[in-house]
Amino acid sequence: MAESPPSIALVTGASRGIGRAIARKLGTRGVTVVVAYKRNADLADESLADVRAAGGDGVTAQVDLEDQGSINALFDLVRDTYGRLDHFVANAAASAFKPVVDLRLHHLDRSYATNARSFVLGAQRAAELMDDGGRIVVVTSYGSLRAFPTYAALGAAKAMSESYMRYIAVEFGPRRITVNAVNGGVVDTDSLDYFYSEVPGQAPLDTVLSKVPLGRPGTADDLADAVDFLLSDRASYITGQVLAVDGGLTVVAPPFWADTTPPLRDAVLSEDRS
Repeated sequence: MAESPPSIALVTGASRGIGRAIARKLGTRGVTVVVAYKRNADLADESLADVRAAGGDGVTAQVDLEDQGSINALFDLVRDTYGRLDHFVANAAASAFKPVVDLRLHHLDRSYATNARSFVLGAQRAAELMDDGGRIVVVTSYGSLRAFPTYAALGAAKAMSESYMRYIAVEFGPRRITVNAVNGGVVDTDSLDYFYSEVPGQAPLDTVLSKVPLGRPGTADDLADAVDFLLSDRASYITGQVLAVDGGLTVVAPPFWADTTPPLRDAVLSEDRS
């Protein structure tokens, strides 16, 4: 019996962080990955090397997700190189971290274009290449569900992406294309370092981690595992859903256990119970 050809996946923002972990994870299943990146070709080459070392293959491709022509060129490359697409992961993100009163038109436009609009345009083109069904996953964050300082532009764009995801799931279902979202919490990447060390006046990271029920930040691999599941045959009957990978962060609300004092605090956070 002839072996099935490898699956073809396109991952945006795949040169570092969560996207790189997703690409590497797919490589372990022998997937051919299009490593899409915006600026750093060297990092993209390293990510592709990770994919190949894991057992997969692929190419790198530069894309500006704010530009429709660049998005079209990316999917044209996939079509011309492989003739089809099995998985599309919309992972790349960009925004300005500012209070709402300080957001200017270009901040709003960039956040919408990079996060929400590019997902919709990418899903349209991906579906054209999924003649035998497929999987689409958009990576979002808990800012789509909860409001916290300086995250309004990105959080609102992620919420829009999740809403579009549901509509796309319904419309693409008859094509046997599943569409889902993975909503990440506090994930230990370069972006997390920037948010908590470079945004003026931002709350210290440890004050946030103390509120996470599992008591630690997530890892890029935690997110990659969830995305890999939704791209797999094991998730063939799951569509239109948001999978939260956040250590329980979005199920807690103030007053927080971390802010209580004995004897109440000891009921959950005492050393004897840890």
